[in-house]
Amino acid sequence: MSFPELTAELRAELLTLGSATLYEASGLDCYLPATLRPVWPGAGVVGRALPVRTAAGDNLPLHLALEQATAGEVLVVDAGAAPHGYWGEVLTVAAQQRGVLGLVIDGGVRDTAQLEQLGFPVWSSWVALRGTGKADVGTVGEPLTLGVAPVARGDLVVGDADGVVVVPAGQVPDVLAAARGRAAKEAGYLDRLRAGETTMGVYGFSPTGSTAGD
Repeated sequence: MSFPELTAELRAELLTLGSATLYEASGLDCYLPATLRPVWPGAGVVGRALPVRTAAGDNLPLHLALEQATAGEVLVVDAGAAPHGYWGEVLTVAAQQRGVLGLVIDGGVRDTAQLEQLGFPVWSSWVALRGTGKADVGTVGEPLTLGVAPVARGDLVVGDADGVVVVPAGQVPDVLAAARGRAAKEAGYLDRLRAGETTMGVYGFSPTGSTAGD
């Protein structure tokens, strides 16, 4: 199955479904490390992954990535969780001019007030001042694993307040269908809870702890 076109309507739907529902519905280890947090409130992104790997304390690969990036991509960067300021206002402006939609980096960023003002969604492990070198080219566009999740160019990236998921491109249609089903099922649960039922009844849990129901 082909990757559906990321229309404005589908992007909005994916953000409404949210990273948690997409992960739960997927049955995949597609979640990125929980240490990756949005650097400003309300950040959300849906796009296609461009994986990048850097040496600790070197951001040359990020500059190279912006040379190779195409509109609609999100940089997903393995920087070894090093607390350096790999990214800031200058790279953000350069990224926006290329049509890059956001950044997910297992490492640090700075200029966070400017990133919010520019409306550029970023998830990082750190907010860090320490500078970087420009000596190691790293890799751009080559598959990598971040935490437990494999990341290849063109995979679906969805980031929100809960975290970030990366869904393999070939599995996006199935995951989307499963997430829609899960969201509809949970809406039914919420209606029942508001009508006075308990979670034990809604989910069919047994007070003895044995498996029952969903």
